[in-house]
Amino acid sequence: MQIHNALLRFLLKCLFAVCLLPGLHAQTPPPAAATALDNASCQTCHDGAKGKLKMADADGKTRDLHSVAPDAFAKGVHGKMQCVACHTDISDLAATGNAHQKNTAQPLKKVDCASCHQALWDKVQKDGKTAEHPRLGVVVQNIELYKKSFHARPNADDETKPNASCDNCHDTHSFNVPSASLPKESPERAAWRLGLAQQCGSCHEDQLEAYTGSIHGQEVLEKHNPKAAVCSDCHNAHAVANTSGDAFKQTISAQCGSCHEANLASYKATYHGQISTLGYTYTAKCYNCHGSHDILKADDPNSKVHADNRMKTCKSCHSGKKDLPEAPAGFISFQPHGNHHDFNKYPQIWIAFQIMVQLLVGTFGFFWLHTLLWFFREYKERKQRMSQPHIAAEPLPAGMAGKHIQRFSPIWRLAHITFALSLMILTLTGMPLFYPDAPWASHLMGALGGPHIAGSIHRVCAVIFAAVFFWHLAYIAWRIARDWKNFKFFGPNSMIPNLKDGRDMVGMFKWFFGKGPRPKFDRWTYWEKFDYWAPFWGVTIIGVSGLVMWLPNFFGTFLPGWVFNVAAIFHGEEAFLAVVFLFTVHFFNNHFRPDKFPLEVVMFTGTFSLEEFKHEHPLEYQRLLDSGELQGRLVDAPSPAKMKASRILGFTLIVFGLSLLTMVGIGFFTSL
Repeated sequence: MQIHNALLRFLLKCLFAVCLLPGLHAQTPPPAAATALDNASCQTCHDGAKGKLKMADADGKTRDLHSVAPDAFAKGVHGKMQCVACHTDISDLAATGNAHQKNTAQPLKKVDCASCHQALWDKVQKDGKTAEHPRLGVVVQNIELYKKSFHARPNADDETKPNASCDNCHDTHSFNVPSASLPKESPERAAWRLGLAQQCGSCHEDQLEAYTGSIHGQEVLEKHNPKAAVCSDCHNAHAVANTSGDAFKQTISAQCGSCHEANLASYKATYHGQISTLGYTYTAKCYNCHGSHDILKADDPNSKVHADNRMKTCKSCHSGKKDLPEAPAGFISFQPHGNHHDFNKYPQIWIAFQIMVQLLVGTFGFFWLHTLLWFFREYKERKQRMSQPHIAAEPLPAGMAGKHIQRFSPIWRLAHITFALSLMILTLTGMPLFYPDAPWASHLMGALGGPHIAGSIHRVCAVIFAAVFFWHLAYIAWRIARDWKNFKFFGPNSMIPNLKDGRDMVGMFKWFFGKGPRPKFDRWTYWEKFDYWAPFWGVTIIGVSGLVMWLPNFFGTFLPGWVFNVAAIFHGEEAFLAVVFLFTVHFFNNHFRPDKFPLEVVMFTGTFSLEEFKHEHPLEYQRLLDSGELQGRLVDAPSPAKMKASRILGFTLIVFGLSLLTMVGIGFFTSL
């Protein structure tokens, strides 16, 4: 019975095989379903739990594959994204578990962060939802900065790769809210800053080593002070520039000054800082003196600016080559950060500044008050006689009507115009350095051809200005020596102030307030004498200080360095005094007061009418008339052509002067 059953089963199997086998061969079994390319599938291998993953390439070499901690990835800004959204060339994950096997012959494509974020931003803009995704816009801006940065340039060893890409600085799998955008006092931001040097140092090892020993590095790495300078404070995180390029040099001082505000302000007051502020990069920046990654305190014996090392530091630029002569001994005591606020630390600078402030306040205080009172008094009188000419017609001796009197000779008029033009050009070429932050400064310096050309023009005009001044002194000395027995130092023809000038000044103030008649003046008024003597101290102060700054290598051999600090104060402030006084007080006295407005041309024609002479200088008129000298000094009135040319010249100079005054005003208020 058992044999029978076994035989029956065997026969049934054979029958089944004969009948059904062709059908089995005719049908193809369905393919195994491909495993979905989701994050869970990827993390079966890339979760880090299996240790380091390795893959062989076409040459048989193995390389480590990336491991991603699931928890860190889930908390990051990319945590809701699928891996294949970035790794777009992974297209097969077989059911056998052999991951993206078609790609073993070559590495995967580098993930393109920029294109992905740009595409997202384009979609957000298209949908009109930019306000809902502000951070995405910032990312795109940073990407654009990166594309122009030094990191984005091709690597010198492998031009197919950039110097650094996004994932060199950002762990894209666990990247969270950028720490730089967190509140300044937050622990997360502090942790980011404290770790930044080590992160950058993973590539920049030499720089990290130097930074570790610096004052900044000690604060960050040893004292854990997140407020101390880290890499991104000097090198913009995304717009990292080549440190030898102009773009970096133009911004580095401002970067340092974001922490060291007082030092930046004092640096900008020096020639180095003025040229830098104007946008030129050839003068010393902070790092030229202090170092870059190895900055130490100034009192550290190893610091580049320590007294024992300062000369060596100066000579790194002032080496005697090109247009920079070798630094003299006086450079050691020059104070690049000296200021007028600290008497104990910078007594010479403080005293120099106080002297100039008192001079400015005293001069402007008196003469601006004098100008205002004079204007209102004369304007009031002009209103009362609106239908009358400025100078009331007065009876003149027979035969003198219509005549002019010679006031200035051609040589004096030439000296005046030369003096005026050279001063105006000195102002034009010097203002950009005095007010480098003014909105017009860099444009003007560019129009002048740059600091070197502007400096040459400035010095040429300074020589001309000084030459006119010394010629005048020589001429006056010759005139006095020629007839010294008859010359009266306090007489009416002398420019030396006398007691009558004091009485005239008091009389003018009485007239201003209606307490007395207008004084009668002789050949020279007290304000004309002030205009005359002011250049004596002005040229001395401006000239000597300018010469010291022009020849620092000469004067630095026997003068201490603080002299250059003082010279800069004297030169700039006295120039400011001269320019503002000339284009306000002097212009008013001679052109803008109601009796003269809009222009006095006597300095261009050399003459003025006898009526005006009698009105302005009645004592001189009467003296010359009584002595019989008046007739010999009379000349014909200038021709219409000469008058027209004089007016054109006069108005041109006035417009030029007022334009300079406006620029000085803008610069002054910009610098406050």
